[in-house]
This record gives sequence, C-alpha cells and structure tokens, in this order.
Amino acid sequence: MATNPTYTISDLAREFDLTTRAIRFYEDMGLLQPQRGGPGGRNRVYSSRDRTRLKLTLRAKRLGFSLTEAKDIIEMYDSPRDTGPQLRKFLQVLAAHRQQIEDQLADLQANLDEVKVHEKEARSLLAKVEKTEKTEKA
Repeated sequence: MATNPTYTISDLAREFDLTTRAIRFYEDMGLLQPQRGGPGGRNRVYSSRDRTRLKLTLRAKRLGFSLTEAKDIIEMYDSPRDTGPQLRKFLQVLAAHRQQIEDQLADLQANLDEVKVHEKEARSLLAKVEKTEKTEKA
C-alpha cells in the first residue's frame, strides 16, 4: 500500500521558491490546510492536495487573479464534480479577468500613444534648437 507523500513548509518553500512566510499567508487565506504534527502541533505537514493547491494558487497569481479569485476557482474543483456550474463560474471569472486586462491594455496603449506624441514634439523642438545653435555658431 503506497502512502501519500507529505511535505514540510521548507520543502514547499524550496520547491516553489517562496518564503515560509508567504506559505503561511496562503494558509491564513484558507488556500492551504496542512495537518499539524510534532510537539504541541507546531509542525505543519502538507499533503499532495496542499502542494497542488499551492501550485494552482501561484499559477492563478501569475495570470493576474486575486487570491480571493484563485481561492474561489480552486475550491470549485474541491467540491463535488458538478462540471456545468463549475465551468460556468470559471468562464465568468475568466471573462471578468479578461475584461480587466483588456481595459488595462487599452490604458497602457493610450499612455504609450501619448508618450510617442511627446517624444515627437521634443525631437522636433530639439532639431529647431540644434539648427539655431549651428546658425549662431557660424
């Protein structure tokens, strides 16, 4: 009979290049639920499920989801497999997130366009200044 692997907080911190403080924060947010072991229950013992949840949390974070959104999505998959409601909820979360990113992208594009206008104006002014300087030196 195979036993399920367990991980210490240090194991997970090393594997995912995180601080133990970050892992404890994810635990406080309810994303991880380690068992307690050792004297006085001071040692955290993480299961394969916790490791997977941490991996999914970090993936969601990389995609720009808030920890609350990440938790909602992860918990959807912990519940009984009623795939219709899960997929509809996931699509709603993705659509809202996509809209937020598209809005941010539009703002960035507007800012970039404005910077380009100012650059063009500054180059034009600099060309005039340099032309005047050359004329005055001659």
